[in-house]
Amino acid sequence: MDQKDIQSTVEKILQESSVGTMATIKEDKPHSRYMTFYHEGMKLYTPTSKDTDKIDELEANPYTHILIGYEGEGFGDDYVEYQGKVSLNDSEEMRSRLWTHDMEMYLEGPHDPNFIVLEIEPVAVRLMNKTGQPPQELEL
Repeated sequence: MDQKDIQSTVEKILQESSVGTMATIKEDKPHSRYMTFYHEGMKLYTPTSKDTDKIDELEANPYTHILIGYEGEGFGDDYVEYQGKVSLNDSEEMRSRLWTHDMEMYLEGPHDPNFIVLEIEPVAVRLMNKTGQPPQELEL
């Protein structure tokens, strides 16, 4: 696969799959959780509360590992393996854009002072399990 095909497939997976696992480091051990992701190009965004373990973990180590796109259909399903560096974005514009009513069980609204967006800049992106293909690295 050439880079254009890899990027196109990765973007398609990111567009079609919003839920993935996000790993951080907690007490020198991996700590994973499911998160909902939004993307612009290769940059990912995920809303959360400031009052979560992941915020403390990311302040200690801002790197994350994300798996997104696997649909559980079986061996050979393609998905994205994403390594990134996280920064905290508390802009009103970003919080308003990502707010959904599903978040009301955790936050009071887009202006809740505990609402924050994790902005994830890609460090390495690989297309995994594309049938008949080894992992494909996307050149960033």
